[in-house]
Amino acid sequence: LKNTFVRNTIANQALKSYQFCTVATNDTKVSTTEGSKISEVEANAPKKDRLYSRVEVEVKGSDPAVLKSYAWFATTAAGHLGIEVGKCWAQRKPVHDRLTLLKSVHIYKKHRVQYEVRTYFRFMHFNKLTESTLSTFLEYIERNLPEGVALKATKIELQKLPEHLQSPPETV
Repeated sequence: LKNTFVRNTIANQALKSYQFCTVATNDTKVSTTEGSKISEVEANAPKKDRLYSRVEVEVKGSDPAVLKSYAWFATTAAGHLGIEVGKCWAQRKPVHDRLTLLKSVHIYKKHRVQYEVRTYFRFMHFNKLTESTLSTFLEYIERNLPEGVALKATKIELQKLPEHLQSPPETV
């Protein structure tokens, strides 16, 4: 019962912000001039969806339990949207940032206090995405980001080979 409730909640929230994968058309008019002739051409060419081979999501925060829970949330949401989940891992040790200060403002150099901030990281890979699915997914996981957690997403796009690389070189 809990699993279906979570699935329905994720699906409902995703559908609210979901951009359907329909072909977008541009209704702009392009004017060209040749001598004294002016012709108007409507550019109704369909917009092609970009393809991404992988999206690398890096999450960092000060509480490893929150990061683990958020990673579970993001991978579950990806599963419901039909996104292929790749590797998901965390660093073994946190990054320590230490600052040593004097206890007193004026003197007593031998009396010090040390402050420490521990930053934990978690990494997730999602494979084989379209641009519309990616924008929907990223918007959804960004809106549900917990407090004190930072997210960084790196997109790796698939592109066509240039013409000069597609055909073999001619021999002389």
